[in-house]
Amino acid sequence: MQRKFLTSLSLIVLLNLLVKPFYILGIDAEVQIRVGEEVYGNYFSLLNFSFLLNILLDLGITNYNTRNIAQHPQLLQKHFFKILSLRLSLFILYATFTLLSGLLVGYSQYEFYLLSILMVNQFLVAIIQFSRSNFAGLHLFKTDAVISILDRSLLIVFCSVLLWTNLMGDTFRIEWFVYAQTLAYGLSALISLGILSNKVGRMRLEIKRTFSRAVLKKSFPYALLIFLMMMYNRVDAVMLERLLPDGNVQSGVYAQGFRILDAVNMFALLFAGLLLPIFSRLIKQKENVREMMELAFRILIVVSMITGIFGFWYQHELMQLRYPGVTEASGITFGFLILSFIPVSVTYVFGTLLTANGSLRHLNLMAVFGVVLNIILNFILIQSMKAEGAALATLITQIVTALIQMVLVYAIFRMKININLLWRILIFPAIIIGLLLGAQLVDLGITALQQMMIFILLSVVLAVVLGLFRIADIKQLLIRSGGEEDQGD
Repeated sequence: MQRKFLTSLSLIVLLNLLVKPFYILGIDAEVQIRVGEEVYGNYFSLLNFSFLLNILLDLGITNYNTRNIAQHPQLLQKHFFKILSLRLSLFILYATFTLLSGLLVGYSQYEFYLLSILMVNQFLVAIIQFSRSNFAGLHLFKTDAVISILDRSLLIVFCSVLLWTNLMGDTFRIEWFVYAQTLAYGLSALISLGILSNKVGRMRLEIKRTFSRAVLKKSFPYALLIFLMMMYNRVDAVMLERLLPDGNVQSGVYAQGFRILDAVNMFALLFAGLLLPIFSRLIKQKENVREMMELAFRILIVVSMITGIFGFWYQHELMQLRYPGVTEASGITFGFLILSFIPVSVTYVFGTLLTANGSLRHLNLMAVFGVVLNIILNFILIQSMKAEGAALATLITQIVTALIQMVLVYAIFRMKININLLWRILIFPAIIIGLLLGAQLVDLGITALQQMMIFILLSVVLAVVLGLFRIADIKQLLIRSGGEEDQGD
């Protein structure tokens, strides 16, 4: 199982590294530069607002379906069309409550127009995610890997035409970006459903009330968890835009740093997508999950610590690369956000294991605490620190919730703490920070970015020496022959 995880991971990471960072840092960032911080900040706030009630579009069905199909692959053909029909019905519920919430917030007619299109985009993304949950549940990781980058690949093509040709004139409008998303998501949804049709037969809609009630009852704990985690991950930008007189500008500043976090977060998110069906099957077969958990944790903690520490240390230089002339506030905001990548990565391992185990009550209690903490911190810190305060609130919330999930895993699974691994994980960042502090006392005669690259290479070597990156793991990541897809045996 470990070998399959690593080979599947190598494929999905390679494909996503080729596409998603370019989209986020090349296309999305260029759109913000073209339309300006205020216009993009308004779009970014609306986008996050469309995420807040996204749970009504899913109600936990995606995570429930991944876990269910991983443990009972024979149910795919029986349940697929019933769940797909249910999701179509949920879109009406989602659209109604989101538009009503927009009325309460006080959005303008133009903002309602953009929000409506963004809601359609959310629905199309939900269809893609549902399709991918079936691929993941069947352990069809190669197919899932291709579908995972399809929408972004299409967006790169469409937006490149809009941004760097004269097809639509010299002035770029934010609406064009939203329309391009609709087209890309729509085509990706059709293709993913088409691939699944080979396994489930001709597409048909069949709403079964008894079945729908049963699925919603089982998936509700997942829905509540996703909603709560969405709240403390996405409410920052909305609160910035609503609480401050220059809210759109501050939301734009926050978006600059959040975009880079989103790019690196893609790597950790891929882990969660692979780990959920793998953990689910291991638990179903009553096999030990500790070895897989520690393997994923070792890889993710090294990657996230290197990214977080060096991103924070060289915050201004990194922001200058993409946004020349960026303000100091943008650098500080990014610094706090990129540090939060460390606890977010921890969540993707331990939270995913708890989800696979069905420990939703514990996770939901943790998430309620996270929402309350995040909203309180945002109210306090946004007033005094603006975008920097929202980023700091995110960092604190992510650290606290990640620690809670780690404690829950060791308590529920009755695991003993691996003291040897813990010490190595603590020593690793301590040595890196020591090297960075030492470098300040010596003139190395190189630029800050050259210095950063050298230290990143040294950090990778240090991780290997400490046994956090094992040579055997690295070799397995390069093995492709052992990655045949499991058809659900």
